[in-house]
Amino acid sequence: MTTDTNFTNTELGTDITTDDVRDGFELLDDWEERYGYIIDLGKKLPAFPDDERREENYVHGCQSQVWLIHWKDPESGRLYLLIDSDAMIVRGLAAIIMIALNGRTPDDLLAVDIEGLFEELDLMRHISPTRGNGLRAMVEQIRATAQQYT
Repeated sequence: MTTDTNFTNTELGTDITTDDVRDGFELLDDWEERYGYIIDLGKKLPAFPDDERREENYVHGCQSQVWLIHWKDPESGRLYLLIDSDAMIVRGLAAIIMIALNGRTPDDLLAVDIEGLFEELDLMRHISPTRGNGLRAMVEQIRATAQQYT
């Protein structure tokens, strides 16, 4: 059973921010080290409930298996995300998405230039085209969810 604490019990997007990710990328000299950093971020993803690994939560367009669910806090109006994948690098990319978008109101989430962040980090040039498509698919699904609440 998924509860609101499943969604809010994470440091991604709260304690770890996009500025932290930028700083982490700047400190690392090469992409092999950056891939390690991305994988480490993925290890910080909150646990994803097994009972939510079903078709309606599956993100199509990803090479790997990816699941995505959300919860909207009725008091604050903020959207909280849970994402999981069977691939370590994709889990890390999902963590970057959560850092940028998790815990925002739908309007704030839609205003985030996530593609600009990916460009700034030079992600699309350094991940495979199929991973890039999966990254975009995750973002599109999150944006569509946010749009439902605006």
